[in-house]
Amino acid sequence: MNGNSTRRFRAKRELILDIAARHFNQHGIRGGTLAEVARVVGLATNSLTYYYPKKEDLASACLLRSIESVSTLCAQAVQQPRVADRVREFVGGYVKMLTDIGLGKHPEMAVFNEVRSLTPPHSDTVGAAYTDMFRKVRALLRPLPDELGTGGGREVDRQALNARPHLLLSLTTWTRAWFQRYELQDYEQAGERMADIIINGLAAPGVRWDSQATVMPWLASPVSGSTQDAFLRAATREVNDHGYRGASVDRISAQLHLTKGAFYHHHETKHELISACFERTFQAMRTIQAAAAGSPGTGWQRLQRACCGLVAYQLSEHGPLLRVSAWSALPEAMRHGMQRTMTRVGERFGALIVDGMADGSLRICDQSIAAQLVNGMINAAAEIEHWVPGLTPDNAARLFVAPMLCGLAPPVNAVSGAVARMGMRG
Repeated sequence: MNGNSTRRFRAKRELILDIAARHFNQHGIRGGTLAEVARVVGLATNSLTYYYPKKEDLASACLLRSIESVSTLCAQAVQQPRVADRVREFVGGYVKMLTDIGLGKHPEMAVFNEVRSLTPPHSDTVGAAYTDMFRKVRALLRPLPDELGTGGGREVDRQALNARPHLLLSLTTWTRAWFQRYELQDYEQAGERMADIIINGLAAPGVRWDSQATVMPWLASPVSGSTQDAFLRAATREVNDHGYRGASVDRISAQLHLTKGAFYHHHETKHELISACFERTFQAMRTIQAAAAGSPGTGWQRLQRACCGLVAYQLSEHGPLLRVSAWSALPEAMRHGMQRTMTRVGERFGALIVDGMADGSLRICDQSIAAQLVNGMINAAAEIEHWVPGLTPDNAARLFVAPMLCGLAPPVNAVSGAVARMGMRG
């Protein structure tokens, strides 16, 4: 190719990736088609295959470009001297990117919801790139030797080293699910408030982490032995990993050692089953939220019980909950109803947060953003086992809930106490 041809090729390729990222974000990788991307771009499908021969080639390219963008944000943020500054730079950079996407100044970025739905060799390439990006996020949270005022830094166990970056990355990318409620000109302010909560947590000064917070008592009850409940749990795991379109009736049935015919004996369609999975998730969240809200103590204690109960549910034999990313490929008529319900259920955390601000156990912050971040943490717990092997309902509170509620990098004079309260070595 000569110089002009090369520029035209690159420009067309960027346009294809931009259109394809929007298409896959809306329909999922399994629900997307090369033909539809080609139509929007203004190419024949055969012409599009000159750039990307197969759909997974195109989906992988979209994901790799998104991974590169997040990695670039990490490279910029890691130059900051303190953990709090790095987190603020990373979150702010991501929100600025969302603003630029909304203004048409930055190409659309593919969401990471269905990375695990890829098959070899694409899964190997994208998986390796995603893991490298994860390591870059992890580097943002490594404190400098004197940052905690101890002179020698702090030793944190390997599980915490992976749980914390999973939390930061999940909460940051989670903004794609709820930032559309703001005007573009308000993104920066919302991002600053969000970063403040991620860094400093929600607890008011002097409020202690309650290590005795227990899982809601009903979670200790045995899992229902019904085939219907087993189908719902298996289907939820399948949709979490592969998305709505990619969920396979064969794989769901195989998990339960049942035939495909047995599946259709219990459910007329996959759509019916996924709807039931959403309802099961909503009901579990409502039940645990209500139990926590009706329990004694401060708003901080009730919020902690709700969070610990839901994360424990995710990791128990009752779980997992359906990830909100399952929205992305739902049929249009189903998507909006499920999204409205999940938004309402998530915003119920706001009532606990307001109660805590009123009684002084939680610091003053934007309760709407705080509720979204709490909901995002609960959502992220559905896949934390992929990053933190050996995580259990017993240690998840210390490793995952506490960093959300107490902050990833609270002020030095509060950190030592927070470390001690969470049972971490310092």
